[in-house]
Amino acid sequence: MTSAASTSDSSSSFARTHIKSGDNVLLRLPSGDYRNLKVHDKPGRITLGKFGSFHQKELIGHPYGLSYEILPEGKIRVREAETMTELEDTSATNELISDGNFVQPLTYEEIETLKKTPGVHSSEIIKMQITQNANYELKSEYSKEKYKKRKEAKFVRAPSSWLGFSILEPNMFNICEYWFFKDPQRIRGIRADSLGQMMSFANIHPGARVLVVDDTGGLLVSAVLERLGGEGRLLTITDSESPPTFHVIEQLNLDTAETARIMSYLNWAEIDEEWAPDSAHTNVPLVLTPTRLTPVETYEPEAYRSNSAKVRSEKRHARAEELRKRREEFWAGEWNA
Repeated sequence: MTSAASTSDSSSSFARTHIKSGDNVLLRLPSGDYRNLKVHDKPGRITLGKFGSFHQKELIGHPYGLSYEILPEGKIRVREAETMTELEDTSATNELISDGNFVQPLTYEEIETLKKTPGVHSSEIIKMQITQNANYELKSEYSKEKYKKRKEAKFVRAPSSWLGFSILEPNMFNICEYWFFKDPQRIRGIRADSLGQMMSFANIHPGARVLVVDDTGGLLVSAVLERLGGEGRLLTITDSESPPTFHVIEQLNLDTAETARIMSYLNWAEIDEEWAPDSAHTNVPLVLTPTRLTPVETYEPEAYRSNSAKVRSEKRHARAEELRKRREEFWAGEWNA
């Protein structure tokens, strides 16, 4: 019988809240772009283009889900949350705005000169653009905020950046959003809301026993693992004879031993009742059962010529026995989804 303590320990990696060495981290930049990277506790810098760079060790120990700003000398700190401000009553509706060459008196050359001027903060450039923009006061409050955000994403950069970047929590919503914008074909165009509906309609929950056929780079398998929370069983059917590689799973930062405990695989040939392993490769005698051929252990260790030959044979027998158990589990049924 599993105790509450052991259950808590087994699911601990599914509720990680702080960045550790070796974790895959998903960053969202001020421009709205995403960056996926692995963090190590060793020398090295993470470069975010015009937004600056910082030492990767700075991320270790920080919590997920917060925004950070880059400081001089490659340091980072948590960015203070923005406070709500009251909107002023205005009759501006954007209808009187007219585009033209003289709406923004500052030229491109003047702006570039200001950017290169020592001591001129990017926020000062934005303020100058706002005060000299002929259409700014004609904009609605919502349009003003959009205008400022657009300029911030364009001009604000580290090390004097106060805009910052965000470290997203390693959950399936954020991971699905990342892949949908980066490479939608890889995940077959599945959006985060669609993925959530699939998990809900299939009633995936902790303790469930689930069969999955994944052709999305591991998106479906990862979503099921997240829903199982370290409890249950996941069997995936693949085209390969070797263990499948699902790169999306790595972004969840799950414990590999824990994942292997609840997840296994079979290929399409192995789920055929009439399929039988090649005894020449497995070195395991076969016995005919009412439904299929099943390998049985009848080898004699003393018959081997050397210890190394014995070890190799025992490994083959162990693989064959594991395969037999997975096939028996598959055909036993009792799958929830």
